Amino acid sequence: MSGGVRPLEGVTVVAMEQAVAGPFATRHLADQGARVIKIERVDGGDFARGFDTLASGIGAHFAWLNRSKESLALDVKTEHGRDVLAALLAGADVFLHNLAPGAPAALGLDGATLAEKYPRLIVCEISGYGNGGPDDSRRAYDLLIQSEAAVVSVTGTVDEPIKPGIAVADIAAGVYAYTSVLNALLARARTGHGCVIEVSMLDAVAEWMGYAVTVARHGHTPNMVVGMSHPAIAPYDAYPLGDGSKLALSVQNDREWVRLATVVLGDKELAGDERYAKNESRVANRPEVDALIVQRFATLDFAGATALLDEAGIGWAKINSAADLVEHRQLAARKRWQSVDSPVGEMPTLLPPGVSSAWDIALGPIPALGADNDRILAELGFAPAPAN
Repeated sequence: MSGGVRPLEGVTVVAMEQAVAGPFATRHLADQGARVIKIERVDGGDFARGFDTLASGIGAHFAWLNRSKESLALDVKTEHGRDVLAALLAGADVFLHNLAPGAPAALGLDGATLAEKYPRLIVCEISGYGNGGPDDSRRAYDLLIQSEAAVVSVTGTVDEPIKPGIAVADIAAGVYAYTSVLNALLARARTGHGCVIEVSMLDAVAEWMGYAVTVARHGHTPNMVVGMSHPAIAPYDAYPLGDGSKLALSVQNDREWVRLATVVLGDKELAGDERYAKNESRVANRPEVDALIVQRFATLDFAGATALLDEAGIGWAKINSAADLVEHRQLAARKRWQSVDSPVGEMPTLLPPGVSSAWDIALGPIPALGADNDRILAELGFAPAPAN
């Protein structure tokens, strides 16, 4: 990567954020060179700081999402806090928050109010259910939105819903907030005007529900599958091998099925068998298809199975743990692990997706609560915060 000018250098983002959705969006903005000033409560800051101490004494979520930011501990309910915030917003390009329902309006930080005061400011509001409608005042956390958006039904079943192990709703909202801010910056460069962006967690996950919600919207019931299977593709699952291990296997089209049947299963007749030749037929006969693979894989170890799959040009994957991913050879070969400073010393961190030939990623420290108070206050012409 080059050391060229990062695309968001010169852009100032003020964030009143917590947990995952907001911090995920602003960390990506910071990665691309934006200055992100994170306003935190004076009584503990972003509550994700205290979720656990699993990142060498720092909350793991906080360590993941808050590098390259400046921390300003500020009580925005006081006159002094409001004055500082107003001075920050007057010089900012973006204001992003994921405050609780009703809190922005109570603080005078709702989009309509800020748009009138600061016409060039881009305001990005992340909420659970969006403004308007009967649910706009409900509190929303990742589990709750995954439930409302039916994610837990497609990873499990209607009778036994299962929550994915990552914060799908928070991350989805953070992704859309990040890309929406980038769009707004491009629009402002042409028009000179800011805007108000509304990102709803429910909207974000409803979009990600793609296949299932499209099928349901057209009056059909999406197929429910268990484990690692797929409702519309077969074979597509994790399969046991003769040495006790497992691997994930995916056949995406009928041409791949011919290669799988011929090279891996060793039966050319299966390639043209009308029960299996077309994907819809394989889905309808999924138990039989899976049984053919299980029977063959029972005679192979991991090395033997993957060699045949590679020969046939069939996609496969090892089923890794999080610890395995940390040591993944591809991440190591591409130098995806870097390090940043933190209140407890050097901290490993993953580079974000998207490698540019023109600039590198900004990798600044993970801030302690209020670490940048005096410098930011001085920039704005305020006296340093009094010592505790």
